[in-house]
Amino acid sequence: MIGEIALRETSADGVTLRPLEAADLDAAHALSVAVRWPHRLEDWRFVAALGQGLVAVRDGEVVGTALGWHWDANQAMVGMVIVAPQVQGRRIGQRLMQGLLDNAGERAVMLHATAEGRGLYERLGFVRHGEIRQHQGQARQAPLLMPGAGERLRPLGRGDSDRLVELDAQASGMPRGAAIRALLDTAETVVLDRDGEAVGFAVLRRFGRGHAIGPVVAPSLASAKALIAHWSNLCAGKFLRIDIEAGGGLIEWLEEIGLRRVGMVAIMSRGEIPRRGPETGLYAILSQALG
Repeated sequence: MIGEIALRETSADGVTLRPLEAADLDAAHALSVAVRWPHRLEDWRFVAALGQGLVAVRDGEVVGTALGWHWDANQAMVGMVIVAPQVQGRRIGQRLMQGLLDNAGERAVMLHATAEGRGLYERLGFVRHGEIRQHQGQARQAPLLMPGAGERLRPLGRGDSDRLVELDAQASGMPRGAAIRALLDTAETVVLDRDGEAVGFAVLRRFGRGHAIGPVVAPSLASAKALIAHWSNLCAGKFLRIDIEAGGGLIEWLEEIGLRRVGMVAIMSRGEIPRRGPETGLYAILSQALG
């Protein structure tokens, strides 16, 4: 859906805002490398294909980016907000964000904010209501963990997609079926099965410096650990990342299997917070951009 935002404006300082186009992705990736984000060009392509974006251009150079994803008529997500260090302080980030918010209309909008961006988002009406902890490192073999009674881990089946989309919507409160289906098509997935029905899942994908786990959707902490341990053991000795919500009960255990806490972002929203189902938990997010 690249390029669907109908906005083009130029400020007095010569910075033009326009829709993100496929031809901009190399420059967008270079910008993220410049600010030490780990995303590969392939990671940019994945998130850009699912949403709409804006770029800020000065003297022919991309100096800012921001992407948005409209899950339905009521909910949206914003991410990949980057401003080049040499042009920070010129309200470029605010202009990019305002363009995305205008495009979102009446939708409630959620994002994950770095410490540097939090002040801007608060001025735009976002409220903090939680934290995401980033854990990563060289994965270690985790102790063998068994799922609950009647549960087993199995590979993704051909008929699982609709059920996993449903489970993700219950766990995240966001109807992001297009993102989950795209992820299932390009990544590896293990399913938690209870008496013949999928009740949880965990995805492993290539990302940044190695691999990332997420989302992890499960009915209990023990089941979530079993799903994560499955991928940690397969990735033992390799670089692995997982982003979790604070308070989910995983922090100390992740440290034990080699995934140290290295950072934190704030969960912020403008409008109604997504409503989650009571029976399924989101133990790891898909990504800081997509939630």
